[in-house]
Amino acid sequence: MTPWTGESTSPAPVTVTAAGVAYADPIQDALARDLDGVLWTECGGTATGRPEYAAELHPERQRAAMDGLRCACCKGLAARDERGMLWVLPLLDDSVEASWEGVRSAIPPMCETCAEQAPSLCPRLRDGHVQLRVKEAEPIGVRGTLHPRPGEQGAPDPDALVLYNPPDLPFVIARQAVRELRRTTVVVFAAAIH
Repeated sequence: MTPWTGESTSPAPVTVTAAGVAYADPIQDALARDLDGVLWTECGGTATGRPEYAAELHPERQRAAMDGLRCACCKGLAARDERGMLWVLPLLDDSVEASWEGVRSAIPPMCETCAEQAPSLCPRLRDGHVQLRVKEAEPIGVRGTLHPRPGEQGAPDPDALVLYNPPDLPFVIARQAVRELRRTTVVVFAAAIH
């Protein structure tokens, strides 16, 4: 899911009408929509160069991993046991007592091998992380750029969480699929790695 230096997510020209946001090129717009009609950020280039671990997740690979509940790192099957699926997330704060029930995550689950390796590679996990087992991970929406409706004042919100319900969904260009984690069990709570 990590973008590479040879890839880009340069914004394409968009139009905003009363029906929602669309790419100015109708062919590009049709190709960038999922089966639910959500418009997704377009990605260009190729996965060459080096991984950009500090960058935002690659939209196409992130969505595929979240949709299929595949490992965030290797795209293999995510680890599962009687406690649920394995997720590795950055800490919410420095508190061991933080509640992980109902956390909304754009980070997909992981396999056992990648869960052990990821904290040493990812800067966000190096600053502290938690391993969870999750029994329910319902898709609830997307994170992306929410555009104001025609006639509304203000600039687009570049980091909006938009739930899977009207009226905002037609006005977002999604970058990340989001799931709500429920019936969670904390397995490992790790402080910052230096």
